[in-house]
Amino acid sequence: MIRWPESRINVPYPYWDDLGIITIIALQTCGRIVAGLLALSCAGCIITPGSGPLATDVRSASEGLEPAVLPYALVKLTPEVVEVLGRYTPRLSSAFADKAPAKAFRFGVGDTVSITIFESAAGGLFTSDAGVRAGNFVTVPNQAVDEKGYIAVPYAGTIRALGRTPSEIRDEVTDKLKGRALEPQVVVALAEQNTSLVSVLGDVRNAGRFRASPSAERIIDTIARAGGPATQGYDMWVSLERKGHRASVPFGALMYEPSNNIYVLPNDVIYLYSQPQTFVAFGASGLQGQFKFDAWRISLAEAIGKQGGMNDALADPSSVFLYRGETREVAKEMGVDCRPFKGPIIPIIYLINLRDPSGLFLAQTFELRNKDVIYTSNAAAVETTKFLNFLRTIMATANDPIIYATNGYALKAATSGGSTTVITTPTPITSPSVTVTPAITR
Repeated sequence: MIRWPESRINVPYPYWDDLGIITIIALQTCGRIVAGLLALSCAGCIITPGSGPLATDVRSASEGLEPAVLPYALVKLTPEVVEVLGRYTPRLSSAFADKAPAKAFRFGVGDTVSITIFESAAGGLFTSDAGVRAGNFVTVPNQAVDEKGYIAVPYAGTIRALGRTPSEIRDEVTDKLKGRALEPQVVVALAEQNTSLVSVLGDVRNAGRFRASPSAERIIDTIARAGGPATQGYDMWVSLERKGHRASVPFGALMYEPSNNIYVLPNDVIYLYSQPQTFVAFGASGLQGQFKFDAWRISLAEAIGKQGGMNDALADPSSVFLYRGETREVAKEMGVDCRPFKGPIIPIIYLINLRDPSGLFLAQTFELRNKDVIYTSNAAAVETTKFLNFLRTIMATANDPIIYATNGYALKAATSGGSTTVITTPTPITSPSVTVTPAITR
């Protein structure tokens, strides 16, 4: 608070010295405030309002002057990068090494075996002269493969069945009966299949366990045996689990990319579930928030269109960033040095320059993935304008005491009988580049 000498306060006119002192002190105070704000701004203590990091912060792997909490790699989107990502798009055909059709059926523990033995004439080991049957054959009672993997055949002893085909069991039984039966011929068949099943679960019409088909059967064929998907939406996913390994693709990928429709093997588990694919948009975009694909796949260009494009008054088209985690293998293929990173997933930020006309072609071929994050940075001029507006507010606030003091002195001079003084109120500041000072006329 400014305290004036009593002698100066009681002098009604002239009062130019006092007013000059007020002006000088106010300007000095305002100057100190502005200088302090500039210093704080340069030191990163004051940040203008924004919805995310600046493009320079992303490029320098930092937020302000603070190091990034999580290290990441910045990758510029190029045709070579798009080509690498296209090769490594999640596919069932690349997720499972064993893509061959199922081989011949092999018995497992619990499967029921049927054995029929034929002899060439009556009076043999299994047929008598008194009780001849048409065909001279005998059927051994059905039996399940025991926990040790064996079955028992009269006069042939125990036969190993686990992991063997019907023809392999047939040949062994025939060999063991040749010296005792009359030209024996054996037929081995599967009576009841309790192993080598395929499970189809989730959003299908008839979930359950199905016998693995002896013929080559693909995923869509097996899903059809379960009644097909309960819904036909583009939000349907198919997950395949095999020998402890699991991979998932949208259901549409099975239809439009036949390479994903791989062969089903015994003991596979197929799970169908509904999960909307979404991406998140932040920054200087037309709209911000979470958006659904509304399709089984979309490109980056389509995603930018769904978010309302970019805000023409804020966005920097050369600084569009897409956040995603990639495997080490993919990151190395794109030329990323993975040594500073730990774990199998590398945080990647893709830089897309849409100010380059060819960038739109790249955005059309860049396939978006579920849970991607798109961030559009503000243009540098926007941040400058924000700061200048902030300074203008401070300048206007500092200018108010000068106006009030000037008007107060003029009113006091008028009531004291001094000369009439006309105070012209300064024009409000309308541009950061214009500095307005009070005008006093007599």
